[in-house]
Amino acid sequence: MAVDEGSAGQRLDNFLLRELKGVPKTHVYRIIRSGEVRVNKGRAAADTRLETGDEVRVPPVRVAAPHAEMAAESVPPREFPVLFEDEHLLVIDKPAGVAVHGGSGVSFGVIEQLRRARPDAKFLELVHRLDKETSGLLLLAKKRSALTNLQDQFRQRETGKTYAALVSGRWPANKKVIDVALHKYLNADGERRVRAVAADHGEGQRSISLVRVVASYPGTAPGFTLLDVTIKTGRTHQIRVHLAHEGHPIVGDDKYGEFALNKALAAGRLANGCRFDRMFLHARRLAFDHPASGERIELHAPLPPECETLLASLADPSTA
Repeated sequence: MAVDEGSAGQRLDNFLLRELKGVPKTHVYRIIRSGEVRVNKGRAAADTRLETGDEVRVPPVRVAAPHAEMAAESVPPREFPVLFEDEHLLVIDKPAGVAVHGGSGVSFGVIEQLRRARPDAKFLELVHRLDKETSGLLLLAKKRSALTNLQDQFRQRETGKTYAALVSGRWPANKKVIDVALHKYLNADGERRVRAVAADHGEGQRSISLVRVVASYPGTAPGFTLLDVTIKTGRTHQIRVHLAHEGHPIVGDDKYGEFALNKALAAGRLANGCRFDRMFLHARRLAFDHPASGERIELHAPLPPECETLLASLADPSTA
């Protein structure tokens, strides 16, 4: 099989695992170690980086009963609102309540649905992730070279990511920087959680969020504040934990939020009867350098209608 541009730069083992769907992973590594897999007629190690035009020869292999493929067939194809697309990358506006990928009790997510909707796409991978409950800008790569370039930008903090977050209470306007270390752990049920820790904590990671007040809604107890949060580090649940640590959790956050308040909003007992039953966290701005042209690209995703409706209800003086 020939290596196309979309697979250039990929490791041999990952290339084969993707191409030989239904072949057990252990068998793929066995034929590599035994030298039965050839790249340009020569033996190659699992970590060999492939280049466009390379010829990969694989011995006859038996494909196991394709449970994974059967599961893939059950994934409903779905397209999402596209905010930017070319031959290198795709940026969509992810709705809240949809996981970005399957796993942890979720059978499928955005990436699986997009692959089903685009069967001719030779390469489609997530560049970064959003929590299931978070809506907004999600970046995907359509070429291996674009994926590695964009992931490098994320690691080197050369991207700009700003989120809209509605929090309970009145955020102090002079609180503009949160520099608090975070530590990931598993709770008693084995679920992933994150907590704020001291800077000298042995397993803490320094985490920085920049905060700007966009609007205040004091009319409904306990009052609410709409924030723009720009993250300088991309830790798991960073914004959610940082804001909760400051005493102003995100509205609708079922892990770190005020559960009584969330329940009241979902039932329509606040905000002039408006029912709101999601987390108010939206990836509204994303900036990065195009992986091919180097052009700086800045994209914006408008607030979802349910978020706009809630803000309008909070702004209504009749809610006081």
